[in-house]
Amino acid sequence: MMSENESKNFIEEIIDRDLADGAVKTVVTRFPPEPNGYLHLGHAKAICLNFGLAEEYGGRCNLRFDDTNPVKEDAEYIEAIKKDIGWLGFRWDNEVYGSDYFEFMYECAKKLVEKGLAYVDDLTPEQMREYRGTLTQPGKESPYRNRSVQENMDLFERMKAGEFADGTKVLRAKIDMASPNLNMRDPAIYRIVKAPHHRTGDQWVIYPMYDFAHPLEDAFEGVTHSVCTMEFEDHRPLYDWFIENCECKNVPHQYEFARLNLTNTVMSKRYLKKLVDDGVVSGWDDPRMPTLSGVRRRGYTPAAIRDFCERIGVAKAVSEVDVRLLEHCVREDLNAHAPRIMAVLRPLKLTIENYPDGQTEMLTAEDMPGSGSTHEVPFSKHLYIEQEDFMEEKPNKKYFRLFVGGEVRLKNAYIIKCERVVKDENGNVTEVICTYDPTTKSGGENSGKKVKGTLHWVEAESAVKAQARLLDSLFVEQEDGTMIPNENSMVVLDHVMVEPHIKTAQKGDRFQFMRQGYFSIDPVDTTADKLVFNQIVSLKDSFAKQVLAGK
Repeated sequence: MMSENESKNFIEEIIDRDLADGAVKTVVTRFPPEPNGYLHLGHAKAICLNFGLAEEYGGRCNLRFDDTNPVKEDAEYIEAIKKDIGWLGFRWDNEVYGSDYFEFMYECAKKLVEKGLAYVDDLTPEQMREYRGTLTQPGKESPYRNRSVQENMDLFERMKAGEFADGTKVLRAKIDMASPNLNMRDPAIYRIVKAPHHRTGDQWVIYPMYDFAHPLEDAFEGVTHSVCTMEFEDHRPLYDWFIENCECKNVPHQYEFARLNLTNTVMSKRYLKKLVDDGVVSGWDDPRMPTLSGVRRRGYTPAAIRDFCERIGVAKAVSEVDVRLLEHCVREDLNAHAPRIMAVLRPLKLTIENYPDGQTEMLTAEDMPGSGSTHEVPFSKHLYIEQEDFMEEKPNKKYFRLFVGGEVRLKNAYIIKCERVVKDENGNVTEVICTYDPTTKSGGENSGKKVKGTLHWVEAESAVKAQARLLDSLFVEQEDGTMIPNENSMVVLDHVMVEPHIKTAQKGDRFQFMRQGYFSIDPVDTTADKLVFNQIVSLKDSFAKQVLAGK
């Protein structure tokens, strides 16, 4: 998780202390997602932390599905979560479920009732909120708070038997309605939900609340360090209260860290689900989504995400991380591993009029700079270049692309000179007519002639037609911190031309399109008849220039 020279985060310091004084012999952590949606980048930080700590200290990390709310949970999400964790490179020691402990939690709840520490309440949800009080005013005790142990036990067992309708009764812990911590003001610990559960079917009609279930699950599994995000800091006294009063043999401890917040990024499962349900995106794995399945489809690498999580560190202070740091990590990994090919996103026809008719020669192109690995690229009289690489007249002295009368080198090929253009009836340039110097072949003996511009290109006849999606954030953050939809989150180009070397690639393969950016073959929409690319990140790294360089 860390190198020898790096300082340890506060959780590692706690674990070191616990191991040194004998409070803990084996480190046990857990990653406990609720299967009510797909994991997002915020979860990646928690995954890397929990699994990373177990790896670092030779301990165990359980994957626990917190499936205590049957209305919102689905087996689809369970499989997606397991796939995401495996993709990041982690393996769990045990796959467990909150529903594994329903009987155990029920017995714990009965123990609280028997001790006079829990009661069945008939208040409506609205009345409970009213009675709860505020941060400055204490709450009021429910009129049902002082029911006898016998009456509470009878009512609780009848709740379990299904005698009462949803929402008519709850089991509450009896703690302190005047506590300054609102979480301690007689929280609900069981509610009635008559809905089939994805694992237990209709066996249960009462389900434990998260604040009750979570500490008991940790205790049952022998978790030593229960790591969660800062919003649960105020819940820790309640966590400890349940552990103590349910007389758990294993005593876990909760520690909180700051959750991941990214600029221009919304990471709320509820909101992301709304985007899916409303058809704003194509699904949870839409390549614009900040879900792990979305960034995987887009072409992000697990190594880059783990690197990113390592760089942002673990702290208690809540802050917002610049999304460009994530893109920088992705770009660094791709720069080291993504093969280079040529692709023209917005094609403009180019004809070399003095190149022999009907001739095609094969030129050598490097797969990666300095790798020694190469592939062949066809070259002929008819090519495509980028529309943006040509202007009829040179606009200024710093313009080194192609213009009428100007010369450029074609990558891995020859120096060409633009002689004239062909236009349509509207005056738009549809073809660039050039000549080439056959003595300037790249790598040849007489290739030393110098020009300032080098363009990428593809040979027209052999080019593979593709679609490319230029991707951006789904939202744009305003100066006041509000998020508004980004109308340009996806720009689709349907006439992309790619060199024929791409024919050997597989779905999900990543490439650097020379001078364009990093792209990945979409694994969902690509078919035998249609090649679709997702832009991963651009070539330009503004974060490295503006932030990293300034350190």
